[in-house]
Amino acid sequence: MDAVAVSVSAGIARGSRATWGEALRMAGVFGLFQAVMPAIGFGAGALFRDAIEAYDHWVAFALLAFVGGHMVFESFGGGEKLEGDPFGTRRLLLLGFATSVDALAVGLTLSLIDLPLALSVAVIGLVTFALCLPAVHMGARLGTRLASRAELIGGLVLIAIGGHILYEHLSGAA
Repeated sequence: MDAVAVSVSAGIARGSRATWGEALRMAGVFGLFQAVMPAIGFGAGALFRDAIEAYDHWVAFALLAFVGGHMVFESFGGGEKLEGDPFGTRRLLLLGFATSVDALAVGLTLSLIDLPLALSVAVIGLVTFALCLPAVHMGARLGTRLASRAELIGGLVLIAIGGHILYEHLSGAA
């Protein structure tokens, strides 16, 4: 769901100029990351489970807060604009990684239970892709109504997602 929320935010930031090609690219990157991270986690297995679980939420939070904070800062006219392209390769890769770090833990879990890896990661990747694709256009429609504050809203959503990931992990650890 965090990848879907980021897709909506990117659509909001892009507005009516969001294309199906951009939506396909974002959905593809997010689907790929959401599939690859559990595969990596599965490969790491129980050997690294404790080390990864100890900080995956902090990494996700830091990355999302950084990108979101930058968007909020830009929305008030501060700093240098990053060309206003939420679909740039570097930003997509950073967001794909940030929204899928916690999927490493899913992969570790898959390694401990008897589920087929290939089927599991295929389903995870395809569902993420299928949900993110229309989410970009949903955000684009919202963006035309909220154009004056689209970047602010998108940045706040990213920060909220990072905060939610952090809260979820810290409250579950208590």
